[in-house]
Amino acid sequence: MEAKDLCAVERRGRVHLITITGAGDHRLNPALLAALRSAVAASAGAGALVLAAEGKYFSNGFDQAWVRTAPPHLHATMDGGFRALVADLLALPVPTVAAVTGHAAAAGCALALAHDAVVMRGSRGFLYMSEVDAGLKIVDFFAELIREKVPDAAARRDLVLRGDKMTAAEAKRRGIVDAAVDGGVGDVVAAAVAEAERLAARGWDGEVLAEIRKAAWPKVWGKVKDHGAGPAAARPRL
Repeated sequence: MEAKDLCAVERRGRVHLITITGAGDHRLNPALLAALRSAVAASAGAGALVLAAEGKYFSNGFDQAWVRTAPPHLHATMDGGFRALVADLLALPVPTVAAVTGHAAAAGCALALAHDAVVMRGSRGFLYMSEVDAGLKIVDFFAELIREKVPDAAARRDLVLRGDKMTAAEAKRRGIVDAAVDGGVGDVVAAAVAEAERLAARGWDGEVLAEIRKAAWPKVWGKVKDHGAGPAAARPRL
């Protein structure tokens, strides 16, 4: 399957909108991760980036079916591809917003939290770190991402040690997401694009923004930086 069949890219004003396409659960495997990295790299010239998804799921995490059928020597490509995507997002010289249009579980939850802001659908979907229920060890940089992005210790405990499925209202109350939006997928995407436009309008220096982001979440950056595309090129003010 080609990258264009896995995600779509469009420009809405100054916003580079990436949408994971299809009605499935958008499991993260090497093909989808490569498509997302290409879509992120294509954001040059935009003022901000939004990542959204079609259907019931934002992303249901790593593609365990792929792991069961792929040769063992290829298994590391999925972990490496996801680290690279997170590194790309952290090094991107524009603000980033996740439009969590449906369920975001495990690596899908981590992907949402890797953005600067998170806008979540209020009527459907939850954030869910499923590792404790699935009997899987949590990936090291997932733990760092949650430690650095979830401000409350009790909320971190409930996510990773209790496997709570947090609705948008609960996640907003606990400071994990920035907004819970009523309505359907289109409403969530519109709200995320509006937030991205608002951030783009601040006119920040993109290179400085990327460096501040890395410094704000240094342990996450330290665990992913060797996998990404490298330092972002200098660019004019947004």
